[in-house]
Amino acid sequence: MTNYFLTLLISMVPLIELRGAIPVGVGFGVPWYWAVIISMVGNMLPVPFIFFFARRVLEWGADKPVIGKFFTWCLKKGHSGGQKLKEKAGKGMFLALMLFVGIPLPGTGAWTGTLAASMLDLDFKKSVLAVLCGVILAGAIITALTLLGFGAFFGLTNAA
Repeated sequence: MTNYFLTLLISMVPLIELRGAIPVGVGFGVPWYWAVIISMVGNMLPVPFIFFFARRVLEWGADKPVIGKFFTWCLKKGHSGGQKLKEKAGKGMFLALMLFVGIPLPGTGAWTGTLAASMLDLDFKKSVLAVLCGVILAGAIITALTLLGFGAFFGLTNAA
């Protein structure tokens, strides 16, 4: 049961998210289908909190002595990057957000996508749905890569 819980916790960590939780869970011996489900649930749990509170925390900390410069930088980067994405995406913002979350590249994922949606004042329900679709896409990609990787690794070790 501990390995299931660790998989859930790892999936909630920013930047690691389900991209790290699925392979770690499978490596811990969690059946791949449970690792995927647990990781998707864990990845989505922080989304409402990020959407409603992350921007407020950044705005609150922008004038604080130690953290102010970093928080201000995050706000400016998030706003300018979000505006550029919004201009390029046009009416395809749902798809753009889904792909941003779903294509497993460094710096993308549910945390970053949700923060961007919050900074852009996008609709909460549509944003959460786009992030969920992205998490499902990322889960499918990472699961395939994980199973291929473990299969190749254990196939090679059994052949030796």
